[in-house]
Amino acid sequence: MPKRQKWIVAPSPAPDLIQQFAEDLSLSPVVVGLAMQRGFVEHETLEKFFYPRLSDLGNPFSLPGVTKAGERILQAADDGERVVLFGDYDVDGVSSIALLDSILSAYGIETKRFVPTRLEEGYGLSQKGIENAIFEFDPALLIAGDCGTNSRDEAQTLKERGIDLIILDHHEPSSEGTAECVSLVNPKLGDDFHYLCTAGVVFKIAHALLKTRPLSEFDLKDYMDLVALGTIADIVPLEEENRIFARRGLAQLDHTIHPGIKALKEIAGVKSPARSNDVGFKLGPRLNAAGRLDTAATSLDLLLCQDPGESRTLAESLDQQNRDRQELELRTREEAEKMIEDLTPEQREHGIVVGARGWHPGVVGIVASRISKRYHRPTFIVGIDENGLGKGSGRSIEGVSLVRALEASNEVIEAGGGHEMAAGVSVREENLDAFRESFIRDVQDQIEGDTLTPKLCIDAEIPFSQLSLELLESYELLRPFGAGNPQPLFMSSGIEISGKPRVIKNKHLKFWFLQEGCEQEGIYFNSAGLDLPDPPWDIAFTIDRNEWRGMVKLNMVVQAVRRAG
Repeated sequence: MPKRQKWIVAPSPAPDLIQQFAEDLSLSPVVVGLAMQRGFVEHETLEKFFYPRLSDLGNPFSLPGVTKAGERILQAADDGERVVLFGDYDVDGVSSIALLDSILSAYGIETKRFVPTRLEEGYGLSQKGIENAIFEFDPALLIAGDCGTNSRDEAQTLKERGIDLIILDHHEPSSEGTAECVSLVNPKLGDDFHYLCTAGVVFKIAHALLKTRPLSEFDLKDYMDLVALGTIADIVPLEEENRIFARRGLAQLDHTIHPGIKALKEIAGVKSPARSNDVGFKLGPRLNAAGRLDTAATSLDLLLCQDPGESRTLAESLDQQNRDRQELELRTREEAEKMIEDLTPEQREHGIVVGARGWHPGVVGIVASRISKRYHRPTFIVGIDENGLGKGSGRSIEGVSLVRALEASNEVIEAGGGHEMAAGVSVREENLDAFRESFIRDVQDQIEGDTLTPKLCIDAEIPFSQLSLELLESYELLRPFGAGNPQPLFMSSGIEISGKPRVIKNKHLKFWFLQEGCEQEGIYFNSAGLDLPDPPWDIAFTIDRNEWRGMVKLNMVVQAVRRAG
């Protein structure tokens, strides 16, 4: 079912303009051309892209709702009120609550942290979750982080109990209306900061508080690593202020003041300089593991822990939970792929929906992501409990909105929502087939042209002669890579092979490539079992800086191969 990729090389900006800016900025023309492709076509915007500064951050009060939220928080400080911080259980949720707890505690506010359990209280600001939080802590103010935008009934419950509510969130507002509260701070309700995740929103709140009532002993820069964790792990676009958060936050990650983060880095094998991949593939999955399988309280405790010994214990616990999660994920993915192959062509041609009892709701999102990438189809994976209620997670492809598809399926699902590219759904077991049919119908309405054809989008064709250490120096300024600023994908044509490739760990191949007298070493992961064409080849690849024992070299990582031409 997976189709052959269509290779698309992006058009290059005007060479004379590239050369002019490259000379002005003393950077490689290749790197300047890549930045210009991404929309930075003036000297000032290029300079801000290559050298993002905290001083370029906007006025925090420009984000709607920040002023009211700040006033109510400072009122809690002045009146000695107890405040419950109610967070989601993913990385954005726990990093947001950790930052919020730190800044509120610095103002002397008595904070109580509440993170719902996935299986008992469910996702977000649920009725059961707020009842448990009220019973346990009896707060005057509840601040919801990374959830709550559309929790109208739950907000009403809090109002009836005399508890004020502030919502700090970034999920899509429902067309039916948002929750009524003291302040709803959600960048999706405006245009200027639409790209922020909740960690970015909380940073804005903290920045506003410090502008209103400065604290001499609290340096917000020390907490940029928490903002970077949420921003990168939540896969929001690394543009504008998010780029500043990610760049400065990764730098802070190298010198973190948080013993818990330091212990997690050691367990996960993260070395300096920290990269966005370290967050996405090492730190993020471990912080997510606790919330996926049970409660994210362990992850939140780790981020706030001040004792190195306890931090090590918590980090080891998260590492083990991540291993358990990986085993669950593998088993679920294998079962899901078998079910997909058993579907009729009509049931899987435009979109994929499969579900089963026994699939843990904490791993369906990861499985949906992997299935969607493999088949290049919008996908929902649903885990069904013993009562026949399915909780699923969806991942999409460019050009298909999951939110729209869920709205079209409103009559056959219990609930659903999220983002265009990632969403959640609740559906009864007996309605799973009806949901699949409705979902596929709406996907068919959304697709245009070659939407369902997987595409390999190549940033630039480059000869081996330009792959140099000088290029690497400028290339580092493109980082951090992530959503909205993906790692550049290069292409070189007419490539021959020098000698036989070396097999590494029985699954990877290391090649020595040749192009017009230039030799370049490259690795092609998980390629040992592939049926590769005879050379000459066109190869698509990324590059990285590799430093070993004081020696710096350029690493080439092959992503795809085709017959030349």
